[in-house]
Amino acid sequence: MKSYRDPRHQKRREIVKLLFAEEFAHQPNLDKAVKDILDKSEEIDKLISESAPLWPIDKLNKIDLAILRLAVYEMLTEDAPPKVIIDEAVELAKEFGSENSASFINGVLGFIYQKSNKEK
Repeated sequence: MKSYRDPRHQKRREIVKLLFAEEFAHQPNLDKAVKDILDKSEEIDKLISESAPLWPIDKLNKIDLAILRLAVYEMLTEDAPPKVIIDEAVELAKEFGSENSASFINGVLGFIYQKSNKEK
C-alpha cells in the first residue's frame, strides 16, 4: 500500500504544485525537475495533444495539465515502470483534480503508454 508519506510521492506533489503555479506567474527558485519539464514542455504537450485531441492544451484544467506534464516527463526520462508512473498520476489527480480528473489522466497516459509500446 502506497503512503502519502512516501518521499517520492511528496516530491511529485511539490512538482505538481510548482508546475500549476507557473501557469499563472513565474516562480523563483524552481526545482531542477520543474525546469526540465518546462524546457521539454513543447515535446510533452505534443504527446498530450495527440493523446487527447478533443482537449486542446489551453482548454485543459491547469492542475490536470501539471499532473500530465509530470507523468509524461517521467515516462520519457525515468526508469520507473510506466504503470507505476500512471498510478502515481492518478493518485495525484484524485488528490488535486476534479471528479473526472483521475479517469481523464488515466486514459491519456494509458494511450501514450500503448502508443510507445507499439513503436518499440
